[in-house]
Parts: sequence; structure tokens; C-alpha cells
Amino acid sequence: MLRTLCRAGGVVFQSSQRTAPRLWLPPAQQQRCASRLPMNTVVLFVPQQEAWVVQRMGRFHRILEPGLNFLIPILDQIRYVQSLKEIVIDIPEQSAVTLDNVTLQIDGVLFLRITDPYKASYGVEDPEYAVTQLAQTTMRSELGKLSMDKVFRERESLNSNIVHSINQASDEWGISCLRYEIKDIQLPPRVKDSMQMQVEAERRKRATVLESEGTREAAINVAEGRKQSQILASEGEKAEQINKAAGEAQAVLAKAEAKSKAIRLLSGALAAENGSAAASLSVAEQYVSAFSNLAKESNTVLLPTNTGDVSGMVAQAMTIYGTLAKPRPKVDSETDEPSEEEPAAHSTSAQ
Repeated sequence: MLRTLCRAGGVVFQSSQRTAPRLWLPPAQQQRCASRLPMNTVVLFVPQQEAWVVQRMGRFHRILEPGLNFLIPILDQIRYVQSLKEIVIDIPEQSAVTLDNVTLQIDGVLFLRITDPYKASYGVEDPEYAVTQLAQTTMRSELGKLSMDKVFRERESLNSNIVHSINQASDEWGISCLRYEIKDIQLPPRVKDSMQMQVEAERRKRATVLESEGTREAAINVAEGRKQSQILASEGEKAEQINKAAGEAQAVLAKAEAKSKAIRLLSGALAAENGSAAASLSVAEQYVSAFSNLAKESNTVLLPTNTGDVSGMVAQAMTIYGTLAKPRPKVDSETDEPSEEEPAAHSTSAQ
């Protein structure tokens, strides 16, 4: 029995010395791992986030889960080891032509994960190479749908379209593309220079527009200030004229009231005793004052014939005043009508 077990162990050890097939691991991890697959030691401990694909007599048998597992020597063989962690793959730089015939040099980074170890082991020979080529071709096709300006503006939508296209094709390989990121986009030197000139022209245009808008706003503000100043000046002039007219009206009213009071006082004084003598004295004083101002304001002078007869002039003025101040008798219209009818009656009787 012991001899049989030793022979079986030797056969397993010799079979494990054969070159292992290409593992679905990142390049750095492939360098760290041994070139030989895990040996069937009957009792196996599978690490976390790994899936070991076991074949029994050359056919797929099962996938070992993390933890303790038992295998039958000689019959069972670990054929593939798949990592279930997220894998990062650098997409090499490649050239692509945009919709407006501009050649770009572009590279990226692909993040993926194995979701089905069976499909990843038996669905494709080299999963890493297949996904890399699929990402490059998908990137070229997606860039051909966009113009150069939209490539920079719609970078996120471009990444999402590439991820969607890769997932549709890699579903049969048991691989899920999580995200794709474009690292660098290199433009031809002439295109870069023209874009720089375009940016500078756009900035100069924006500066010119802003300067013209500032000039316009300044002119509008100046005109608005002049308008407001003219409105305020006209309103001030209007208020001044209104106040002046109101003052003149009040002055006229005050003069009229003063004159009416003076007339009432004068009439009262004339009606009093010796009023005529006082009026004669006032007229004589005014007469003398008027003669003293003759020939001062004008060269034309009109003089009465008896300039030395002051008493006569005063008597004449008092006579005119007495004639104007004498009350007129009222004639009734009723008394006038019979007087007109009486001659008519006499004329009819005479006939």
C-alpha cells in the first residue's frame, strides 16, 4: 500500500514539472508566480479571490472554492488558476482617425474582472490579448464617429461607449469590463498650433466684446446721468417759476388789499368833518411835487397856462372829485312808462 502511494506521488510530481499553460493573471503577477501549476497533494487550500479549475482525466470536473478542498491523486489535475480580483491592463498607444480626418495618438487603461472562471478558461485562448485587441478596435471605431472637438468634450461618453461595446463582446469569455479611461491624447503639431491660434483668437474676440460692452455701458450711464440732470434742472426751474408766480400773485393780492384798505380809510376820512380841506391840502402837495419832477424823466413837458395859480388848480381838482363822488338819482322804469303813454292818449283824443 505504501509503495503504491509513493509511486502515485512520483507520477504527480513528474506531471507537475511540465510547462503550465498561460494563466489569466496580470503580467506583474505572472512574473511573481511560479511557472508550474499547484500540485495535487490530495489536501489543498485555495486562497481567497482565486478560482482553481480542476480537470478529471482530461475533462472539466469542477472549480475549487476558497478554503479546504480534497482531490483524487492522478485522476484530478489543476489546469487553470483564475484571479477574481479587479485587473488593470494598459492599452498601448495607437493611432485613430476622427470624423473630420484628424489623426490622433491615443492610449488608455482598461479595468476588468473575471465573472465566470469556466468561460475565462475554455472560452478564449489568451483573454488578456483578446480584451486588449477588442479595446483597441472599439476605440478606433468610436473615435471615427466623433470630430476632434467632440473627442475632448465628450470624453466620458466615449469611455462609456467603449465599455459597453467590450462587455457585449466579452460576455462569452466570462469577463466583465468595469471601466475604461483614456490616459493621453496626442495631436499632430500643426493641428495643435492651429488650435492654439484658435484659442488665442477666441480670447481676443472675447476681450474685444467685453471692452465694447464696457464702452457701451459707460456711454449709457453718461447719457442717463445727463438725462437725469436735465430732468432735475427742468423740475427745479418749474418749481422756481411756480414759486415766483405764487409770490407775485400774493404780492398783487397784498397790494390790492392794501389799496382797498387805503381807499376805505380815505373815504372814511373824506366823509368826516373838514375832510374836504384835508383833501385840498393833499392835492396841493401832489401838485407841487409833480411840478418839481417835471423835465427829469423826459424832454417833452406839457404845462397848463396858469401854472402859478395853485389855488385854481386845487379848486378844479376838488370840483372834479365832487362831481364824480356825487350820487346819481335812480329813475324807475315804471314811472317813465306812463309819461310816455300820456302824450299818446292826448293825441288819440285830439283826433
